[in-house]
Amino acid sequence: MQWTNRQPFVRQPFVPPALLGRLDRVRLRRAAQAFAEHGWAVAPGAVLTGPRFDCGRPGCPITGCHPAVDSLAESATTDPGRVAGWWRRRPHNVLLTTGDAFDVLEVPAALGRPVTDRLGDAAGPVAVTAAGRWMFLVRPGCPLRAELDLRQDVVRHGQGSWIPAPPSRMVEGPVRWAIPPGQVGWTLPDAEKVQEMLAANAGRATGRPLVPRQLSTLRRAA
Repeated sequence: MQWTNRQPFVRQPFVPPALLGRLDRVRLRRAAQAFAEHGWAVAPGAVLTGPRFDCGRPGCPITGCHPAVDSLAESATTDPGRVAGWWRRRPHNVLLTTGDAFDVLEVPAALGRPVTDRLGDAAGPVAVTAAGRWMFLVRPGCPLRAELDLRQDVVRHGQGSWIPAPPSRMVEGPVRWAIPPGQVGWTLPDAEKVQEMLAANAGRATGRPLVPRQLSTLRRAA
């Protein structure tokens, strides 16, 4: 008898694109509302349409993920009415502003994964992009340690910056939680402790960073 690795064909149910869009919009809206309820200011991000992001502004030249509002600092809010209104018709990505409720330490997987493996829930909320960027939400105000600041693939998002929050969709795939905020009671870890462990991993890492430094705290809606 000959064995084969071929799996039996299973027909997947057809889901109309319009229904998929509504499901995405509901998931994104619910996530935005949950963040806002816990005091994390949110704003709508551009909608992923094919290989680029559409913010709804005619002639916008930005093709990557970016805000769908003119001024992120002025628009970001925790007001439930405004949040519901933004996601009433379009599946906007969910952007979290940084520097007030929390800062974000964005690092490559080689630095981030070992920290979550070792600290577990003590690492606090941690989001991961499909491109392999790990984002640690920490208490705000702590500057980067010197050894991390020297690395071009480490970004501290503070005042004036933002991150795409799960379940926002990037070109490479959706952003997901490695450690959801609800799992840790929406508490944030001490930034110095997380940086200490990231720095230890950076000292053991070999090779040159592959991801260039982003605009970090200079990131703007424009």
